[in-house]
Amino acid sequence: MVNMHELVPKHTKLKDSEKNKVLEKYNVSANALPRISKDDPAIEKLNVTPGDVIKIERESQTAGVSIYYRVVVEG
Repeated sequence: MVNMHELVPKHTKLKDSEKNKVLEKYNVSANALPRISKDDPAIEKLNVTPGDVIKIERESQTAGVSIYYRVVVEG
């Protein structure tokens, strides 16, 4: 069980099929996404490798839940 800090939003590693759908939906390559280091403490338990895409879900008072995507890069 991962004990996450309450202020850290939910991070999820996308499966390849999910990653491809996101990239197609936004018509971008993975390299065009904002980056997140594979050493970032928020994703250390997700077993990531460079090129993986992380879905970040942030609680928002105005939007409910905002979703962001980041591509994993070498430390």
